[in-house]
Amino acid sequence: QVQLVESGGGLVQPGGSLRLSCTASGIIFSSSAAQWYRQVSGKERELVATITRGEGTSYADFVKGRFTISRDNAKNTVYLQTTSLKPEDTAVYYCKVISLYGIPYWGKGTLVTVSS
Repeated sequence: QVQLVESGGGLVQPGGSLRLSCTASGIIFSSSAAQWYRQVSGKERELVATITRGEGTSYADFVKGRFTISRDNAKNTVYLQTTSLKPEDTAVYYCKVISLYGIPYWGKGTLVTVSS
């Protein structure tokens, strides 16, 4: 059974930083792509960042230069380092891992609140 557990969310002031983590079990993580999404209540979930098996990365325009996605295959973990946070970054952040066979798995999310 594949499980994804996110952590690292919380309350941070504008301009602050957080590092989100997502640890996977029950899957060959090193063969999987991983993504971070976010969702504000009442809105569609939106893609934030992607990291491939080969560690290629891509970002949504609204986080470029502020967020960094990375992975540690030895720890089965994908990270999202967020910096220069803005109130509009407030959302539930979800981790998605896509297996070698194209099957997606989702975590339950971690809440990031950016407020003074």
